[in-house]
Amino acid sequence: MITIGTRAPDFSLEDDGGNRVSLSDFAGKTVVLYFYPKDDTPGCTTEACAFRDAYDEILSLGAVVIGVSPDPVARHARFRERHGLPFRLLADPEREAIGAYGAWGEKKMYGKAYEGVIRSTYVIGPDGLVVGAFPKVSPKDHAAQIIALLRGA
Repeated sequence: MITIGTRAPDFSLEDDGGNRVSLSDFAGKTVVLYFYPKDDTPGCTTEACAFRDAYDEILSLGAVVIGVSPDPVARHARFRERHGLPFRLLADPEREAIGAYGAWGEKKMYGKAYEGVIRSTYVIGPDGLVVGAFPKVSPKDHAAQIIALLRGA
């Protein structure tokens, strides 16, 4: 688990357009880095659309949004297009960034334990340090939490 005040781990992953993207590409900017289990599932769609709907406000507060899941590039491209997502989605099939940020672990559904992506978000300041950590989030209300953090509330 990454905590507030620690240096955010760098990574290099492909985005939904097939381009390599590294966290270090955003040096000097605030980054909202969110990890989610799977494109086009109800919770993940709710969360992505909430970030989409709040995107202009997040940008106005000086931050960019990046989503990461283990889904492949082509699936991300379809998901992004289908829902009009204005931010990048990164493919992490090897769980490089997912693991580095502690977003992989035990989950439970209907009383059954299994391993998977833990829906979590990290806000990384312009200096590369984590300024916000949300280890288990609710898809519906999460964008509002991020806006409150960015506003300093």
